Amino acid sequence: MIVWLSQHTYLVLGVAVVLFEMVGITMAIDAIMKNRTSQGAIAWATGLIAFPYAAIPLYLIFGRQKFEGYVKARQSKVDDLNPIFKKLVSRTPKFRADLGSETRRYVALERLAVMPFSHSNSARLLIDGEETFSAIFSGIDSAENYILAQYYIIKDDDIGTAFKNKLIRKARSGVHVLLLYDEIGCLKLPSTYVQNLRDAGVEVHGFRGSRKRANRFQLNFRNHRKLVLVDGRKVYIGGLNVGDEYLGRDPKFGHWRDTHLEVTGPAAQCLQVAFLEDWYSSVNRIPELEWTPSAASKENRNMLILPTGPADELETCSLFFLHCINRAYERIWIASPYFVPDAPIVKALKLAALRGVDVRLLLPEKADHKLVYLASFSYLDETEPTGVRVFRYQPGFLHYKALLVDDYLSAVGTANLDNRSFRLNFEMTAVVADHEFAGQVASMFQKDFDRSLEAHAEDLVNRPFWFRIGAKTARLFAPLL
Repeated sequence: MIVWLSQHTYLVLGVAVVLFEMVGITMAIDAIMKNRTSQGAIAWATGLIAFPYAAIPLYLIFGRQKFEGYVKARQSKVDDLNPIFKKLVSRTPKFRADLGSETRRYVALERLAVMPFSHSNSARLLIDGEETFSAIFSGIDSAENYILAQYYIIKDDDIGTAFKNKLIRKARSGVHVLLLYDEIGCLKLPSTYVQNLRDAGVEVHGFRGSRKRANRFQLNFRNHRKLVLVDGRKVYIGGLNVGDEYLGRDPKFGHWRDTHLEVTGPAAQCLQVAFLEDWYSSVNRIPELEWTPSAASKENRNMLILPTGPADELETCSLFFLHCINRAYERIWIASPYFVPDAPIVKALKLAALRGVDVRLLLPEKADHKLVYLASFSYLDETEPTGVRVFRYQPGFLHYKALLVDDYLSAVGTANLDNRSFRLNFEMTAVVADHEFAGQVASMFQKDFDRSLEAHAEDLVNRPFWFRIGAKTARLFAPLL
């Protein structure tokens, strides 16, 4: 049966279509002018003009990547902390590391971090949830003065309750406890969870990427950092948030493969600087913290702490990956749950393989983000011919973020190999320049390669048509994922 609409209805619909197109074109111009990458600008502009009804609300929430006002506001907050930073810098010269023949090779990393490598640090790999949370809880129990904790995701489940109770117990014993959580990552965290902590004396605050009314729908800037810092001396950093799935208790993913790092020594103070910046920008108050660096009691690792984020003057995170790939002589191994890199990263990986470098990417076989998973397959046909090898982890979900360059430089942190980590998230990476520790990281990687299957370009060819078209389509939106 044909339903005839009134002339008035047709007129209203016509006006609505025109308005949507006009708004879409206006936003497309905004995307072209303000996006940090040409790929991102093209993707948004195409969507906003061709599909304005769907793209406009998405752009309001996830678009507009380059907020000059936000960057300036964040930087002004950092300027307020300069007296503290200068005090720390004045106390650290005796811990400045000499990398010997490697100094010039990695000087760019020090300039990106705006801090030098320091010696007299210890670094311990923490493999998977049981070992990681056992170490973190032990560190919390040892706190005498204060605990700084920061997470992208906290869940009100068994491990989340245990974490909360640990913080409450220390707060009631007189230890100053500060907890910062990302408001988007913790969207489902019950208000009662936060209130229980506050009632016990824990200072709890949410991190928001934007505070302006004009950007109230904007969800792009997220604080993806995960760390617990005890008394300014010991810190835990890496891929694990607070949730039962990180202990392998999610029936969908099963075994959860992740890595954290326990750090003591002067590097802990650098991590404390990054936490203070996030805390002050969110709370507008400077807590009293210990700013006298001290040497680790056992090891003597050279370490650099690299905080990255959308308020950086440079694209620090992507430059870090590019630098490591370009400086590799023998091997560059990277583990990441998400592989949606931009063109410069792909080219650098291909060039490294053509130089004869052993280039390996360790990715998950299981997917928690379907579009990102599909997009990762689209890179195989252009990287494999150059010698880049891709391995997909089989036993469960692989979530850790680590990197190994030759037999000397390694890194563990929170940054993924994707556009979000490169340009939109606040991330944190601990870089270790040490042959012995690099050997431990290499052993960790090798065990995971042994539990993985190597992926090939033909794997995509042999997939169903819907999968192949999905992979190629998802690749088009890579700058937005």
